[in-house]
Amino acid sequence: MSTTSKTAAAETTATDDPPAAESETDEVVDARRTAELVDEPEEADDELDSGDTEYGDQTPRRFRWGRAVAFGLLPGILLLAAAAAGYLKWQDATARDADLARGASVQAAKDGTVSMLSYQPDTVDRDLEAARNLLTGDFQNSYTSLTHEVVIPGAKQKRISAVATVPAAASVSATPKHAVVVVFVDQTVVVGSDAPSDTASTVRVTLDKVGDHWLIAGFDPI
Repeated sequence: MSTTSKTAAAETTATDDPPAAESETDEVVDARRTAELVDEPEEADDELDSGDTEYGDQTPRRFRWGRAVAFGLLPGILLLAAAAAGYLKWQDATARDADLARGASVQAAKDGTVSMLSYQPDTVDRDLEAARNLLTGDFQNSYTSLTHEVVIPGAKQKRISAVATVPAAASVSATPKHAVVVVFVDQTVVVGSDAPSDTASTVRVTLDKVGDHWLIAGFDPI
């Protein structure tokens, strides 16, 4: 082979080799790009799967915590509501009982006071015995002794008559079994043929409920 032919063959070889290298490089690049495009959705799917798994774990936990809190608080709320309703009902019943006791005890104090301090010489025994039935306890015993020893004999002997009225009375305190009432008393007393004498007084009347009746347990002038 001549020198000129060898040189031409070398140039031909040198010229042909680079395109082969460049073609191989393009194929590698294309393959890598293809691989990346194929792999990226998988990674995205993995991220979505990971996110789904995370939310899948947290959502039940949040639900379980919320349900536990709801089930834990609900009985307590219901209990408090029931207790509040019971307390209001008890308070209402107590207020109504106190109102009833107040009205009944005031009336009993007025009636008892009039009966204790009113009598006529001809019926004094019967009058004061009826009054005695409106009293209770130690006060009943004291009143009985006073009337039998002093008032009845004096009324018969001196022809004494007494008439009492209660123009006003006010409740001081009242419970279903015990009450205190302030009573304002006007009394007119006539001795024989003398002129009537009028007196006014204020009395603190203590009452106890015995059975179904309010009875006077104390009678203290103030």
